[in-house]
Amino acid sequence: MAAFDRVKSGIHGLDKALDNIRLGDNVVWNVTNLNEFSYFVNPYVKQAKADNRNLIYIRFAKHPPLIEMSKKDFELLEAEQNNPDTEFCMIERDGIKIYQVNPYNQFETFTLEVHRIIEKEGFDAFYVFDCLSDLQAVWSTDLMMSNFFKVTCPFLFELDTVAFFPIIRGRHSYDAIAKIRETTQLFLNVYSNSPEEVYVSPLKVWNRYSQTMFLGHKYNSKTGILKVLQEGQEVSKYYKTINDSDKHQNGQTLDSWERYMLQVRMKYEKGENVDDECDKLCELMMTKDEQMLSKIKEYFTFEDYTTIYDRRVGSGLVGGKACGMLLARKIIEKNCPEIYENNLEPDDSFYIGSDLFYTYIVSNDLWDLRVKQRTEEGYYKYGKELEEGLKNGTFSDEIKKAFINILDYFGQSPIIVRSSSFLEDGYGNAFAGKYESVFCANQGSLEDRLAAFEDAVKVVYSSTMNISALEYRKLNNLDDTDEQMGLLVQRVSGSYHGNYLFPTAAGVGFSYSPYSPLPDMDNSKGMLRLVMGLGTKAVDRTKKDYPRIINLDKPEVTLMKDVKEKHKYSQHYLDVIDLKNVSLHDIPISEGLDIIPRYAKKVLVEHDKEAERMFRDRGQKREIVFANCEGIVKNSDFIDKMKTILKTLETAYDYPVDIEYTLNIGEDNSFNINLLQCRPLQVSTSTEDIEMPENKNVFFHIKQSSMGMSRKNTIDTICYVDPHKYYEYPYAQKGSISRVISNVNSYCKQNEKRAILIVPGRIGTSSPELGIPVVFADISHFSAILEESYSKVGYMPELSFGSHMFQDLVEAEIYYGALFENEKKIEFNKEMIFKHQNILKDINPNLNEDIYNMVQVIDFDKNKAELYHDMNKDETLCIFK
Repeated sequence: MAAFDRVKSGIHGLDKALDNIRLGDNVVWNVTNLNEFSYFVNPYVKQAKADNRNLIYIRFAKHPPLIEMSKKDFELLEAEQNNPDTEFCMIERDGIKIYQVNPYNQFETFTLEVHRIIEKEGFDAFYVFDCLSDLQAVWSTDLMMSNFFKVTCPFLFELDTVAFFPIIRGRHSYDAIAKIRETTQLFLNVYSNSPEEVYVSPLKVWNRYSQTMFLGHKYNSKTGILKVLQEGQEVSKYYKTINDSDKHQNGQTLDSWERYMLQVRMKYEKGENVDDECDKLCELMMTKDEQMLSKIKEYFTFEDYTTIYDRRVGSGLVGGKACGMLLARKIIEKNCPEIYENNLEPDDSFYIGSDLFYTYIVSNDLWDLRVKQRTEEGYYKYGKELEEGLKNGTFSDEIKKAFINILDYFGQSPIIVRSSSFLEDGYGNAFAGKYESVFCANQGSLEDRLAAFEDAVKVVYSSTMNISALEYRKLNNLDDTDEQMGLLVQRVSGSYHGNYLFPTAAGVGFSYSPYSPLPDMDNSKGMLRLVMGLGTKAVDRTKKDYPRIINLDKPEVTLMKDVKEKHKYSQHYLDVIDLKNVSLHDIPISEGLDIIPRYAKKVLVEHDKEAERMFRDRGQKREIVFANCEGIVKNSDFIDKMKTILKTLETAYDYPVDIEYTLNIGEDNSFNINLLQCRPLQVSTSTEDIEMPENKNVFFHIKQSSMGMSRKNTIDTICYVDPHKYYEYPYAQKGSISRVISNVNSYCKQNEKRAILIVPGRIGTSSPELGIPVVFADISHFSAILEESYSKVGYMPELSFGSHMFQDLVEAEIYYGALFENEKKIEFNKEMIFKHQNILKDINPNLNEDIYNMVQVIDFDKNKAELYHDMNKDETLCIFK
């Protein structure tokens, strides 16, 4: 049937008044109650049956069915819903297909299921939907209800369907109704005094017009007669009915959330019990993680929820990262009040609710792309396209006003916009480093600051589709799970030093450390990674920088043999906010030490006393220092408080934890800690003892330089990157080796190979002169990864416990080891690799000869290699059989 063809509604007078409903029309009935909708939907259903239409009822609400259903029908639908072999929960009765869809699965899953039903039913279908207002009740916001309609209505229109939607007048904000009215083809107001006296007032009839179309119409549902109101007394009665009805519609300018919060606050101020409301607020504002929910409910008060509500933009959840930070602060406030009062920096964050993420997608016409990306075949293909779309969208004026309120609060203090998605920082999946965090210098005119802030939000939103995030979700079986992005906006903690802003120090902390670089360490005491300046260098592997690793059992003990090593493996650059150039970048440590006060410098550096003595002997007074946070490490008060914080959080979480923090030191050696993040720490644990075999064909045998669970694995493939040839390879082309490793990674994935990767220096560094700059997606299917030392050119492994790359390896249960140049701890017979054929040309025949000489990939046939790792003894052996 052709698009826009006239169809019958079952009410002749309505067809005449509207110049007929047409194929493609979505008809929204704005009613006082669902009885009023029944006056129009029943004739529509009857007519559709008579015309042999493909008639479909989308059932999702708790209200009584809009189309008659028996108790048996309910039971059959429930049985279908619990049947894992059925794609859709559907029964067919009396010429009507009834689909049951669960809105409690959240917006995206629900909307996608409705979309798939519509796609399956195809062209010219006739629909009845349950009441849209019930979606608001489930999702607790008008915003997501209108988003659902905005993406569903156009799809129905494309397929030349006719769909009836009821919505309850007075339950929704003007903004939500305006969005629905803007999207639909027909929007009709209905008022009634009785079944014989029902009034219809068309507010929108798309693409047609008559002289009487937008006048009031009276309908008698008993006789089926509908006529236009033109006689004076009848018109007067019509408007009286409207006015009487509107008197009872209070607060329609408010969103349902706002109305609910007003009611709860009034109840609280009267001294009434609001425990049930607190539980509801927790579930609707905080997180989907059940374990986190139970912890939040245990520690949060009603005042905490209202504080979060008042500092939130948009509805939906604040997300995992925000929850972790807020919960950690409450745990410290309750269990360590002295630390909370004297040492913990106050929090003044803002939260951008997760519903805004979908609103941004919908309003920028990206929903169809989102639907395609959620398919198996489109997961990666459309992910890249959607990533670009998210980077280049626009925000509505209403949202911009809310962003300006945030900027007005912070003034020109630098801020950071951080990801805080549904799945982040809960029990099970950390998403460490998968999504972006963007620093905003927040300088210049309001227009400039707003533009930079909007760009930051877009960057974080688009990072949901970057290849590392997609690969992570796929590896963790989360690719078909709702992942909705909330945002955490925080002031950057620190002091102003000329044109720069940065804290004295920052880093990450762990309540448990599975890595024992020295014997007799108590791992349960935890550890810290600490750097001068912003904490980015504590979690990312950048340039020639090494954070200070502090085992809290023996904080002053170090691996460095002498001052020369301390110099080499210290921090050489620090990250700062540059207020003049409006950017985040690093500066040499020497420049940073020159601009900070003497008392701050004192706690950040260690003196090379031998070198200073040598200059004194020559009659010269020179200060020779390097940055390794030595004074902070020796501050027993700070160390003790960090131990207490980590142990308190671990006890409350019933799980090891991982935190991010900043540290600002005062002139009197006082200090403030800003707790930025807290999440359950993914750690490898194993009590299994592995027996090392006696074998002469040892490929490598190492001790006290590895991490990962105990294992015994058969190895099919080994990929080895020659450190000397990598060093000689042109610097500008070193990045291409990442793509080569990614090719090998894909080969192992496609052929189900268990593989070992051995690379020079640091894996995942951003500096090619220190190692190979892969991302986790490039190495995700290797079973074991080892970093090889090659001191001749400066390649030095760093088993960087606490970095984002390390967290990825732990979660994926990938073995992680270092091949140091230490004869007492290592045996490495690399020449054994070159006795086998290099199959890299078979994997990628389009590389140059230098790469084939540098990267050796060997496959074992029958006689495979074996990898043994005993976590308890920290010993690893690989043999060729």
